[in-house]
Amino acid sequence: MVKPIRSQTDASGRPPTGRPVIYGTQGVISSGHYLTSMAGMGMLLGGGNAFDALVAAGFAAAVTEPIASYSLAAESVFMLYDAESGDLLSLSGQGTAPNEATVEFFRSQGLDEIPTGPGPLAHLSFTVPGAVDGYLSLLERYGTLPLSQVLEPAIHLAQAGFPHYEYMIEALDSQATRDQFNQYPPGGNEIFYQDGELPRPGSLLVQPGLARTLRRLSAPDAGGTRDRIEGIRAARREFYQGDLARTLVDCARRAGGILTAEDLAGYRAKFEEPARTRYRGYEICCQRTWSQASVLLQTLNLLEHFDLRAMGHNSPGYVHTVVEALKLSIADREAFYGDPDFAPVPLDGLLSKEYAAERARLIDPGKAHPDTPPPGDPWKHAGEPLQRPAPEAPPPSDLAGPTYADQGTTHIAVVDHQGNLVCATPSGASFGKAVFFPEIGCALSTRSEMFFLKPGHPNCLEPGKRPRTTLVGYLVVKDGQPVMTVGCPGGDHQTQANIQLLLNVLVFGMNIQEAIEAPRFGSDSFRNSFYPHVYFPGQLSLEEAFPESTRRELERLGHKVVPALVCGMGATITWRDPATGTLATGADPRRSCYALGW
Repeated sequence: MVKPIRSQTDASGRPPTGRPVIYGTQGVISSGHYLTSMAGMGMLLGGGNAFDALVAAGFAAAVTEPIASYSLAAESVFMLYDAESGDLLSLSGQGTAPNEATVEFFRSQGLDEIPTGPGPLAHLSFTVPGAVDGYLSLLERYGTLPLSQVLEPAIHLAQAGFPHYEYMIEALDSQATRDQFNQYPPGGNEIFYQDGELPRPGSLLVQPGLARTLRRLSAPDAGGTRDRIEGIRAARREFYQGDLARTLVDCARRAGGILTAEDLAGYRAKFEEPARTRYRGYEICCQRTWSQASVLLQTLNLLEHFDLRAMGHNSPGYVHTVVEALKLSIADREAFYGDPDFAPVPLDGLLSKEYAAERARLIDPGKAHPDTPPPGDPWKHAGEPLQRPAPEAPPPSDLAGPTYADQGTTHIAVVDHQGNLVCATPSGASFGKAVFFPEIGCALSTRSEMFFLKPGHPNCLEPGKRPRTTLVGYLVVKDGQPVMTVGCPGGDHQTQANIQLLLNVLVFGMNIQEAIEAPRFGSDSFRNSFYPHVYFPGQLSLEEAFPESTRRELERLGHKVVPALVCGMGATITWRDPATGTLATGADPRRSCYALGW
């Protein structure tokens, strides 16, 4: 349930907030749950750095936020800056398609799309788990603490239990979740419900299967007796090649999935150079086109051609302009984005300032585009020797349904006194869609649902390929110094919410907490990335705090305005002042998010 966010300003002219900015000098962390933040802060207090804290928080989040579409056997994406080496990188912990996952296989099953639950075919959408190797790779390269110490908070939370909280109970109160647990028994009924009933707030959630899995990762490094690096590598072998790997494959195969031991053994998370653009003197960095992250970069390039500040924050003209720019960028996402390891993607063209100038002229200040606009032609700006035709995206679904709602995914961000910045967006195994296995204490990701089954498209399914994920994260640089991370949950609303967070800070001068709490909006006028890929032409979701006059004016411009259920619930911004070393972060009151600092 979205909590109303006030839109009025106080006597100073600044929007009021329900929480303060959290400042520190040694370290700050923000995440989707206070116990997740505590797990990371424990590493900072114990002498660890931001990477140790992020990994501890990530493993803890798999325990405290299982309902937030986040499972230990799912995926995560990362952005990082390591002050010692100067590395500024993206890290892909996105799972890949199994070797048996081909277009021909799904066609032979009579399928035109890759399905998930609720229903009997969720097992066909499993991807190779990527989050664990992402965390281990981050810890191995940039961390300082032994794995057993980093895993200790997560193991304790799973084994001893922690109190159920309202947000999770609301999500458990779903017929889709119950149906999916029952479709693949024993599912999670015995763990997440109490004698078949919803748990009470404050009652303990104990997860013995997940505790066993975490202990198996920690065991090779128990007591820190091994070399730190060897302990991490031993845990990787256990999860991807050892007994735990065999249990994962047995679970998947028992449910009818096509995941194999070879798929797990061959998986590695991948450090990559990020995609980048410049906006108002800042450089914004993010994942490449195996993610939708560059939608934000494209949109910023378009918005350079408009005086957003003069329009006024969240005015009808401002909302209309941002939404129409997002529609153009998302149209390109649908046509051109995919894993660049498998398909040519004109990223240079998509991020070209000249291309943005062409596309910006298509925005009509007096009229909303009624549906998904046609994609552009970025190839002529991509430095390619030959112009390539734009591939056709699969046609939008004509399915209608409830207002867009994706309450899953979470986000974690940490900054430390050494100047390290790192953020992660873990997700991928939503209850009600995925298959939960008590033996391992978690569900397997269903993100193969995001592939197209259209040969020739950059996002067409291939074995070993990353689906074009909705998961994103951003790192911002000013005058050569990394200063900020930005991220949030929200499915297809992720890039849309993140661009508003950035604009709130960079254009309107809001502090971190003001930027997080300001009312948000999101377009639904495109084919949703998640099965069954519903489509709401012209629909614009607005949070409740927008005044009625704004709603009416947006409707006059042609937007089909609906109350928002999700526009990036769980947003996080972190900041480091390079001049003073002061650190800052905030947390989103729309969810059980909390920020800590010292």
